[in-house]
Amino acid sequence: MKTFATGLKMPEGPIALAGGSLLVVETLGRKLSRIAPDGRVSTVAELGGGPNGAAIGPDGRCYICNNGGFGQMDLPDGGLMPIEAPIDTPPGSIQVVDLETGIFETLYAHSEATPFWGPNDLVFDNDGGFWFTDFGRDRGRVRTRGSVYYARIDGSEIREVVHPVDGANGIGLSPDGATLYVASTYEGHLLQFRLSAPGVIDPAGGHAPNGSSLVGRGGPGQYLDSLAVDSAGRICCASPGIGAVLVFPPEGGTPEVVPTGDFLTTNICFGGPDRRTAFVTLGSSGRVVTFDWDVPGLKLTYE
Repeated sequence: MKTFATGLKMPEGPIALAGGSLLVVETLGRKLSRIAPDGRVSTVAELGGGPNGAAIGPDGRCYICNNGGFGQMDLPDGGLMPIEAPIDTPPGSIQVVDLETGIFETLYAHSEATPFWGPNDLVFDNDGGFWFTDFGRDRGRVRTRGSVYYARIDGSEIREVVHPVDGANGIGLSPDGATLYVASTYEGHLLQFRLSAPGVIDPAGGHAPNGSSLVGRGGPGQYLDSLAVDSAGRICCASPGIGAVLVFPPEGGTPEVVPTGDFLTTNICFGGPDRRTAFVTLGSSGRVVTFDWDVPGLKLTYE
């Protein structure tokens, strides 16, 4: 495992770019940053709130899930940890950033049903739309429950497709685009949904009433965060708690555990010339690390 970058304020949402650079959001730094191949960090956009997940859209812009903001705890070892947002923290949003200018706009701040309380992660399909999760939010003794949404980049459509999903976090698509994966953080469940059309879940595709079925679950202390899929169809899910990447086989079962050394391991993506380099964000220590992967990562639709 090699250190790629340091000094970040809770990195998340990594996107590998051509030429060896990496985009990350800094959730506690409230910005989108670019990391050069030599590890130098520069600011792309000051987004405010709590940018949490990122993906490149069909128009080449960067789409951001912004959770609205966290509180922050300074740890004795010098690390950082997000904590419950202050009660007056505004709802979250979906933002869009022009990577050349850093100019950004808010695309969505609510659905027809509700404001967003914690937009977390997103993935684009081959039809030009995107799925995203809303984690929910703790507000004193009350917790808003999470959801899964589908939306269009022109602002014309946004639908709440699945509710509730407690702690809806990482989201991804299978190599054939026919299966949607969603990680539920606190339950430690990796769920799958069979798709019948763009933005449409087949209700008969799973065992649960919402159409989901279980791929696998984390063990004790293995929470589930954001995820990426590799070319073998394995679902590679960051696991805060023990600090690892859990690698779930697509047919279901017990995941392989790849330790990272940071209890707040938040996300993974694949890059490099052959897509065999795993970039993993380590939230507490503010680092991005890399290591070799045994197969290429799955190429995302608009990378």
